[in-house]
Amino acid sequence: MTKPLVAIRSVSKNFGEFQALKSVSLDVWPGEVMCLIGASGSGKTTLLRCINQLTAIDAGGIWLDGELLGVREQGGRLYRLSEREIGRQRLKTGMVFQRFNLFPHKTALENITEGPLQVQGRKSDEVRAEAVELLRRVGLSAKADSYPAQLSGGQQQRVAIARALAMKPMLMLFDEPTSALDPELVGEVLAVMKELAKSGMTMMVVTHELGFAREVADRVVYMDQGAIVEQGRASEVLGAPREERTKAFLSAVI
Repeated sequence: MTKPLVAIRSVSKNFGEFQALKSVSLDVWPGEVMCLIGASGSGKTTLLRCINQLTAIDAGGIWLDGELLGVREQGGRLYRLSEREIGRQRLKTGMVFQRFNLFPHKTALENITEGPLQVQGRKSDEVRAEAVELLRRVGLSAKADSYPAQLSGGQQQRVAIARALAMKPMLMLFDEPTSALDPELVGEVLAVMKELAKSGMTMMVVTHELGFAREVADRVVYMDQGAIVEQGRASEVLGAPREERTKAFLSAVI
């Protein structure tokens, strides 16, 4: 594919006086695993939320699979899409949050089948079979009938990943998926993400797990104060950063 799957051009976002994103431009290529690193408040999560249209941008544009997100151009002017149209675009992305956000009254299997059944209107037998396979893929075949309260944090996050995959997204967005987990549970979630990366899924991952970024990322992007400071191969950015701000950040966290 000669075009990026995600094309971000001069995107800015303000929250009152605070400028969360400052004219950010970035390409994400099909099959690429990109890790976004930086201190809290540097704009990483806001960028993911803009791609998934949970947060509306103030300037610039984002294209996913060649389609402009959130607006349409007509007669030289931009018009915001309806919520239904935005919902259709959002189906191309799966997002996994810090908190698992599972339906507490539904089993693991039911959490995974909910979207394909209710949003996509697909056949029940087909969706259930795919959900069973997704649970196997994340190592939770034995937990299909368990409710979230009966699962550990790591297991809940793995169900959340399976739930996002059930919608067959072309892009997976992970917002610090291990930050709410106890240290001993982090590895099981990262293992699922590593397998997902090996399968060729395009992934953007906001993470503080620099070991994961070093091992899995095709590209690491360091953000600070709403801007991209440095990007490149993991070995370059994490092993031999060029920018002083990147060096200072890494020396503080390693």
